[in-house]
Amino acid sequence: MTRRLDQPRPTSILSAACASLLLICAYATSASAQAVIEAKPKAADAPKAAAAASNVSFAITYTEKVAQGSPITGRVYVMLAAAGSPGEPRFGPNWFRPQPFFARDVRDWKPGEAVVIDAQAVGFPDAIDKLAPGDYRAQAVVRVNPDTAKIGDGEGNFFGPIVDFKAPAAAAEAIKLTVDQVVPPHVFKETDRIKYAELVSPLLSAFHGREIKHQAAVILPKTPPSGKSPAVYIITGFGGDHHSAPRYAQSPGMRFAEDMTRIVLNADCGTGHHVFADSANNGPRGKALTEEFIPYLEKTFNLIPDPRARLVNGHSSGGWSSLWLQVAYPDFFGGVWSTSPDPVDFRDFQRIDVYAAGENMFKDRQGERRPLARMGTKPILFYEPFSKMEDVMGTGGQLGSFEAVFSPKGPDGTPLRLWDRKTGEIDAATAKAWESYDIRLVLERNWPTLGPKLAGKLHVITGSIDTFYLEGAVVKLKASLEKLGSDADVEIIPDKDHGNILDRNLAERIDHQMKAAVAPVLEAK
Repeated sequence: MTRRLDQPRPTSILSAACASLLLICAYATSASAQAVIEAKPKAADAPKAAAAASNVSFAITYTEKVAQGSPITGRVYVMLAAAGSPGEPRFGPNWFRPQPFFARDVRDWKPGEAVVIDAQAVGFPDAIDKLAPGDYRAQAVVRVNPDTAKIGDGEGNFFGPIVDFKAPAAAAEAIKLTVDQVVPPHVFKETDRIKYAELVSPLLSAFHGREIKHQAAVILPKTPPSGKSPAVYIITGFGGDHHSAPRYAQSPGMRFAEDMTRIVLNADCGTGHHVFADSANNGPRGKALTEEFIPYLEKTFNLIPDPRARLVNGHSSGGWSSLWLQVAYPDFFGGVWSTSPDPVDFRDFQRIDVYAAGENMFKDRQGERRPLARMGTKPILFYEPFSKMEDVMGTGGQLGSFEAVFSPKGPDGTPLRLWDRKTGEIDAATAKAWESYDIRLVLERNWPTLGPKLAGKLHVITGSIDTFYLEGAVVKLKASLEKLGSDADVEIIPDKDHGNILDRNLAERIDHQMKAAVAPVLEAK
């Protein structure tokens, strides 16, 4: 039988960060997703407004085995791709060439019932009745795992086979899609040097009311040490996780601290990237890391339990995370190397001053649409369509992950929104609440205490033409730290962007600086 379930209220919580540009994907994209990203655009890749209704709808059912007979509560998607494109549609949406997709939330969905995806469902770039003519491939996905931002390849989520169709449809009958498979666990592949570590978190499990685990990949030193080893805690960009660890042994731009133990932490969560900051929505992430997981890792992997031997590093969202950890826990870590961090000064939140009266996320003061990313100097992504794309995704988008970290919890249990999803208008009260996570402000307001504790520990590097316009906030942070009299090493490298800043020369410099940072504790052993 067919049952029309209530149209969902989009629950996305946009986020303005960085990560999966093709050359940046050393930190993020899986091989299967890469196939979709590299597909050449066809008719469906950049749909234009259809002259008439597409006459397309979908009826989705699932087999009992995927949910073991239990009703499903979650978000149902129909992901599209151009006919003949490689890979599976479920690995979308691709930021830079997003395919159409549609979604609605379901509650207590039972086997034998059909969920209808039609013009009443939310859709990107528009509702399904406006789908451009063309040949497509469709795949149904059901998102049920609340602890990953991944959709079609999120462990424990459901999906089904691909069905080909043409728009506009010749008949009004719904296209039938089936959900009959479960995304299997992502098995961690250990090697002689790369080991898997996990630990159930009592703090996070209590906060979320379900079991939450710390996860990490531990890269052992290239040359086994004679005793305990210093550690570098590494946080990947948005979309990456501990499975990214092999790249640190392969990529020239990541081959630093190879004579130390490098620990690639997993920051993936249902709201996106939790950045290891304690927050009203993601829970005590920083507290759990420093009080639970790191002590466990130090005991398990023979690490030096000394703040001077605990270094932090990260790129993009991981760059913000690592800098935040050093600032929030100045006595616990011995130095940070943050590259291309997400906005570290909210007066330049990817070119937006979120505190200024009358600012708008979608349009600037001249009424021009605001770019979110560029290739060289040419804008290639814009806030408004990106915001709409994330609304259809639901939780876990790059922009939305910022609201999950920085915003208080709203009356409905979701993070307060910084901007109106229809108009782009910024909410001043929410922006005010974000001050607690504005790294520049935190430093300025607490400098008498933080200054002495952070001496010699701060290293922030970005490119002058960052792909996601992140250099502006770093410039402001640099000026603020100089005014405070800090010895922080803040550098904007000319003509480097978000991806090519991670080169061999930078890796060698970071390696030299990290060795100098841990030298005193090694000499004292």
